[in-house]
Amino acid sequence: MGTQDDIREFLTSRRARLTPAQVGLPDFGGRRRVPGLRREEVALVAGMSAEYYKRLERGNASGVSEAVIDGISRALQLDEAEHAHLHDLIRTANAGAHPKRRRPVGSSQLTAAMQQTIDAMSTVPVFVQNGRLDAVAVNRLGRALFSEMLDGARPPANAARFVFLDPRAQTFYQDWEGNTRQIVAILRAEAGRSPYDRQLSDLVGELSTRSDLFRRLWGAHDVREHRTGLKRVHHPVVGALDLTYQSMDLASDRGLQMLVFSAEPGSSSHDRLQLLANWAETKASSEVSADAEAEVEAAARED
Repeated sequence: MGTQDDIREFLTSRRARLTPAQVGLPDFGGRRRVPGLRREEVALVAGMSAEYYKRLERGNASGVSEAVIDGISRALQLDEAEHAHLHDLIRTANAGAHPKRRRPVGSSQLTAAMQQTIDAMSTVPVFVQNGRLDAVAVNRLGRALFSEMLDGARPPANAARFVFLDPRAQTFYQDWEGNTRQIVAILRAEAGRSPYDRQLSDLVGELSTRSDLFRRLWGAHDVREHRTGLKRVHHPVVGALDLTYQSMDLASDRGLQMLVFSAEPGSSSHDRLQLLANWAETKASSEVSADAEAEVEAAARED
């Protein structure tokens, strides 16, 4: 699907969720062929001609200004993520516009200094991802927390593939349905920012082919930023965990986002997270001991 189609379907889906009363217009009744606002009503609230808005909704974004985008955003009551998404779509579609140059997310690697930093954060799980939701780096506790996703996955492990294609995800995430919607909305926003990312297009195509649910949610054109929230999981080792997360973009590694998870002090989730940390440390120590023993045996055979 091209950018013009994305603009049309995004705007159509946003006005379909509003009523005249919600935007301060009288409803004179009569049969509406489609749900929500008419194009003329959006144009009226946005302060532009109906013909101009209709042309934009058909995907003709040539010369659209910031003021026009702001007016449409106010009329359609777009949130911050939706406003940014519309801006990205129009920027791409604008005649003569050049896509914003970004470091390809597929080649993003964590700097040695940043890897050292997250490894030092030993009391909280840390997960670093790119815009496609590939796992780029984790610390020890992060690997333990997301072992269901990471262990045995073909590299790079990807949160969207895990949620939609791995049956274990439905047990791991206590609100699996909510996570499916969040994942798709995050990928939609990234697709608007990076319209020429071939690996992202391939991922969307794969998930659309293999998951009816993904295909349906993708068609809703919802977008979302991944900044803060609650993640409720059921870990196979320690059980239920209610974790808050904070995310931040890494200035030293453009295109990457670091998520840090924590549990409320004194809660059962806090105790279980400590148990998970102890389990991860014991497991790592056992693996080191096994490697050392193998080296000794190999050296003995050489002698």
